[in-house]
Amino acid sequence: MLRRTSQGRSTGSSDDITGGILPALQTPTSEVSDLRKFAATTCYPIIIKAVDGGGGRGIRVVRKEVDLAALAKRALQESPSGKAFAEKAAVDGYRHVEVQIIGDGKGNVRHLWERECSIQRRFQKVVEFAPSSIKDRKLVRSVIESALRMAEKAKQVNYTSLGTFEFLVRESPPKFYFLEVNPRLQVEHTITESLAMGIDLIKLQLLIAQGYPLSALSLSNLSQDSITPPPICSLQLRLTAEDVSSDWALSVGKIKSFRFPTGNGIRVDTHLLPSQPTIIGTDFDSLIAKIIITAPTWEDVVQKAKRALADTYVDGIKTSLDILRGIVASEAFTKQECDTQWLEASLPSVLESGKQISGQSTDASAGFSSSSSSSAIATASNVLFRKGDAWSISLTPEISSSSGSEEVKPAPSHLQLTKVLRNEFPTSMTASILYTTPSTEPTPYTLTLASTTASFGSISSAATPRRGDPGNQNHIVLPFAGKLIELLVEEGDEVQKGETVAVVRQMKMELEIRAGKGGRVVWVYEGEEGDEVGEGVLVAELEGSSSKL
Repeated sequence: MLRRTSQGRSTGSSDDITGGILPALQTPTSEVSDLRKFAATTCYPIIIKAVDGGGGRGIRVVRKEVDLAALAKRALQESPSGKAFAEKAAVDGYRHVEVQIIGDGKGNVRHLWERECSIQRRFQKVVEFAPSSIKDRKLVRSVIESALRMAEKAKQVNYTSLGTFEFLVRESPPKFYFLEVNPRLQVEHTITESLAMGIDLIKLQLLIAQGYPLSALSLSNLSQDSITPPPICSLQLRLTAEDVSSDWALSVGKIKSFRFPTGNGIRVDTHLLPSQPTIIGTDFDSLIAKIIITAPTWEDVVQKAKRALADTYVDGIKTSLDILRGIVASEAFTKQECDTQWLEASLPSVLESGKQISGQSTDASAGFSSSSSSSAIATASNVLFRKGDAWSISLTPEISSSSGSEEVKPAPSHLQLTKVLRNEFPTSMTASILYTTPSTEPTPYTLTLASTTASFGSISSAATPRRGDPGNQNHIVLPFAGKLIELLVEEGDEVQKGETVAVVRQMKMELEIRAGKGGRVVWVYEGEEGDEVGEGVLVAELEGSSSKL
């Protein structure tokens, strides 16, 4: 990932369109004092970015001096190198526009139009579409030409393969700033493929890596007229395993069944397979499917997207389906009036709208989930365990070598499943079994397994993590599963309302757990930092109230 290191330079614009580079800290730093000095000279808001972040990781917008130290610490902790840089923030009224560039390393560079990724949360893209919503195509042309000029200047390093040149663009008054270059294939490459009439970007990337020039890649039929947009629109909806109602917390567990839309102009990219269950954990990205909609006009895309989301169903975990339905149903989205701050500013109303839309299709989803004949369902039942499965069991006592006792031979036993009553392993399982020991006849039992936390696999090193009571104001409870990175309080500490007491990592993001009230800490989590902790685990307990409320 390449980022600019210059301050305030113009990219060379025309038609009264201003393009440039935001003032930025010249040298990455690990010192908060350096970031504070930069903010003092640049003025707030500023944005802090980890030098080796990506995907929203290690990015914090600082609007006030009082927030700088805490936000800088979080950004630095999400950087593997422990370093970050800062720049003036262009966050209000700007769209996130990126240009797809392809170069062959022989001085030949061309564009494949632009995409827009303004609908974001925590600087992570939720919805992307192409072409962009910028109605002033002269402004779009200036952005594309700036990307081409930078790519052409890269002849000195033989710029090769695909590249995404990213910008922040404001339509009125027209202005844009260069953000960064990602010299690789992007998650949202699918809509560019649709825009370019089905061209295969992965194939192009591989051919260029083998030394093929652009002239041999059958791109001559694609227009380079950046003023006139392609006669087609494409939209990508990212379906993720996240609970948007709980601040986009990762939803862990097992996907029991799913259904994705089909039809003309609809493409779904997913790793889910109908033949086997999928476990969602905390170590990997939450993306479970990309739903790509393509149609001749934006209005057609919006209508088709509504129908595609109505046909989408995932059972077993919480997903971002509600927020996606709310987005495509919103007036601002239909009118293409969404800037980079729109989703987070409008989240409560958009989410509520999406929930209402989802509620209207509850009966249809329930009917679908009860059907076992559809090949689109990936059911967990009868996959992990089946009637007739059997195991030989040996229990060997653990005896200390210093005890002098003779080795005790294990008593073999046998367990056989006679009927699987419920199969949602590892969350839960119920079955009828026959249990046999050397001294007994087969004895029927009902076997019940139940997970004690919402985590998907390894649990905290604390043998039985204490569960919190969400209704108890003195309990500070984990609202999501993840890895405990830092515990910031000890017994006897006084905490204020809103103070960070722990940090939990989900995928690439470090999320702060804050006290809902002030008080004295009388108990803290008894495991260790680095533990995998489940949703609902108690982090700390307060006693009484505090004058610091």
